[in-house]
Amino acid sequence: MDLLAQHIESLIFVAEKPISAKDIKISLETAMEAEFKAPQIKEAIEALQAKYQEAEFAMELVEISNGFQFLTKPAFHNTVGAYLKLTTKKRLSRAAIETLSIIAYKQPVSKPEMEKIRGVSADYSLQKLLEKEIVEIVGRSDGPGKPLLYGTNDRFMDYFGLKSIDDLPKLKDFATPENVIGEAAPIEEVHPVQGNAGEPDTDEERFEIEAADLAATIADLEAFQDTASKEEE
Repeated sequence: MDLLAQHIESLIFVAEKPISAKDIKISLETAMEAEFKAPQIKEAIEALQAKYQEAEFAMELVEISNGFQFLTKPAFHNTVGAYLKLTTKKRLSRAAIETLSIIAYKQPVSKPEMEKIRGVSADYSLQKLLEKEIVEIVGRSDGPGKPLLYGTNDRFMDYFGLKSIDDLPKLKDFATPENVIGEAAPIEEVHPVQGNAGEPDTDEERFEIEAADLAATIADLEAFQDTASKEEE
């Protein structure tokens, strides 16, 4: 492996979060006082990815959340997960998970919209999500009172191991039992929906059902992260 790849390897290793190719390039040029072309950076990263695919390494170099990061390979998730259970702090509550699911799939979304879907106040849950820095304020609505709008960020994608927001499970993927990850709770246990037993009559009823369904989806994703090597508090 050439010296450039080793320098990139060191940057990715010490970065606290996924480091972008742009930041890698800037860091290299600042430290080495030389100019590097994007193809050079890309080639070196690909060489590193190939290196860490070898069986002798427990880690792999993954492109995630608009950057690159070392993660443990799936074969070692159970071992790392056992350690994380010893060191993890209090996890997100069911209320926070439901609120997060609404933000993830409806974004940008205001707090009044969240509360309308869940039927209860979202103040505490939203505060916890903001403290964990997995959601953020992205603007203001044009509606009455111009409430703040919330959305997910790169830290959210890092938390769930997503390369982009498009990698979130689609609701249609959970329409049948064989497509559910794990054993999701029935909709009634997540958020009871009143109305006819058949198809929803309005967009509002339809979204209420979807919100309940996706809350279980996010819960499954979080449970999966218990055995993953990258879980943030």
